[in-house]
Amino acid sequence: MSGHSKWHNIQARKGKQDALRGNLFTKLGKAISITARAGGGDILSNFSLRLAVEKAKENNMPKENIERAIKRGTGELEGAQIEEIMYEAFGPGGVAILIKVLTDNKNRAISDIKHILSDNVGSMGGAGSVQWMFRLLGVVKISRARFLENKEEKELGLIESGAEDIIEDEEFVEVRTKTENFQKVLNKIKEFGMEVAESGLEWVAKEKISVSDDVREKLERLFGDLEANEDVDNYFTNAE
Repeated sequence: MSGHSKWHNIQARKGKQDALRGNLFTKLGKAISITARAGGGDILSNFSLRLAVEKAKENNMPKENIERAIKRGTGELEGAQIEEIMYEAFGPGGVAILIKVLTDNKNRAISDIKHILSDNVGSMGGAGSVQWMFRLLGVVKISRARFLENKEEKELGLIESGAEDIIEDEEFVEVRTKTENFQKVLNKIKEFGMEVAESGLEWVAKEKISVSDDVREKLERLFGDLEANEDVDNYFTNAE
């Protein structure tokens, strides 16, 4: 029985990992399609598409999946129309949450989001109730160890290219910039030979709020449910 149980557990874990991987590829494909539809299928001229494709490659999404997603976006392949929607919500403790959705079924998406929120002591907010608390910024995360080499030179170069804020923690350095300077900052980072761990446009809270341990646990469950939903592309909060 113990052998059977062990095999069952391994299979269960593998099944869960495969499901999460498939869910991730679905989300990455939607992001690629919507950027290709908005700016064309050429990654050299469409910066947003290039970022989406780079993120897909970082997550080992197969080349053929990437190419199909681009063709769906440009209309070369038939497929359901993907919409981008931003929902405003309040979570446990009244924290503000922006939920970015990419979906081919708006009714399903809003129903799922409402259900996830209600199950996790949250609620939908009206238009404009939350978004004013955030700024849309370009955000790039790089290794802190590489950044510390000739740090002053790198800081100066990044600031000159448009970086507004450079935040260090024990492992990473986060560089924030206005959206119009995002590409210049990203190019400067690559010029310095620093490997990009993560990059993209993010809604960054103007002010963060502290939360209790109880609220933090509830938020973690809520965010886990959002991540598991195939229509949720990303979410942003003002909770520390």
